[in-house]
Amino acid sequence: MNSETAAPAKQSFIIQIYEIQNPYEAEKMIGLGVDHIGSVILSREEWKVPSIRETVKLVSETDSRSSLIPLFSDPDTVFRALDYYKPHILHCCEGLGDRNGIFKNCNNLIALQESVRKRFPEIKIMRSVPIAETGQMGEMIPSLEAARLFEAVSDYFLTDTFLINKDQPAGGGFVGITGRICDRDIARKLVETSRIPVILAGGITPENVSDGIKYVCPAGVDSCTGTNAADDKGNPVRFKKDIQKVKQMVEAVRNMPKTACKAVLQ
Repeated sequence: MNSETAAPAKQSFIIQIYEIQNPYEAEKMIGLGVDHIGSVILSREEWKVPSIRETVKLVSETDSRSSLIPLFSDPDTVFRALDYYKPHILHCCEGLGDRNGIFKNCNNLIALQESVRKRFPEIKIMRSVPIAETGQMGEMIPSLEAARLFEAVSDYFLTDTFLINKDQPAGGGFVGITGRICDRDIARKLVETSRIPVILAGGITPENVSDGIKYVCPAGVDSCTGTNAADDKGNPVRFKKDIQKVKQMVEAVRNMPKTACKAVLQ
């Protein structure tokens, strides 16, 4: 990295950006002051992606942290991937339930996180907590109950939006990239009751990030769809960031008044 892209001194409030799949965009993110650089492995069958490995390596040489989502949960492939990439954070984003209750696969996922902690004690674990989108309170999934199950085997929670009675854009039973705002009353309750840091995600944009922080008071914020580049019709383009949007979001967070929320005081 050159002096023009050297990251500023880190602050404890976390700004996390997904989906960064190559070193070029990672360097841009680091230069803007992004704390967590998130990448996604899309396939169990093709889990070795050299450009993502180079991205993680680049991030490891800076003050930022790499966060890696594998869109698979079988332990053997997860372990091989962690050996190959060596990220700072493993981000698990499986759907944990629906309005009818918590899914039975939670026991297997808890066991997986326990195994990761034993085999890779240097890697932190982030667990997405699916929360219904705003206006779906009557259809809410058991988000807080699910979080309690994973708290002892996680280092961070991340709120993310679960679409009720609809297919999840991430596919395969995983949540994320909806571009919809999760119910912030539930997100705030999670922050109030959690013993580990909570990162606010779900429809985060430069325009609404300040309001989200003020209301929820999380330990950080995460954006993917809301900071992506757009196509000719205004639709977000996956795996391509709008550098100006990221810059605006970082500035909106860092320029918040210190009295806005206890999180920005730390």
